[in-house]
Amino acid sequence: MPIYEYRCQKCGERFEKFVRSFSAQQTLECPRCGSDEVEKAVSLFGVGSSTHSSGAAVCSTGSV
Repeated sequence: MPIYEYRCQKCGERFEKFVRSFSAQQTLECPRCGSDEVEKAVSLFGVGSSTHSSGAAVCSTGSV
């Protein structure tokens, strides 16, 4: 299930919502003020990484 991020036009609250189906019509309300004036916000996603080096470091001299 994708998680979408929304922003309330009325109070500015940002919140996330699980969406079961992209085509399904859902009524969204701000959890803070109850307004239905919400818009999908631009959200960034994180990419997990381990603490181990993957050997992806670039040599500054250009030679290997």
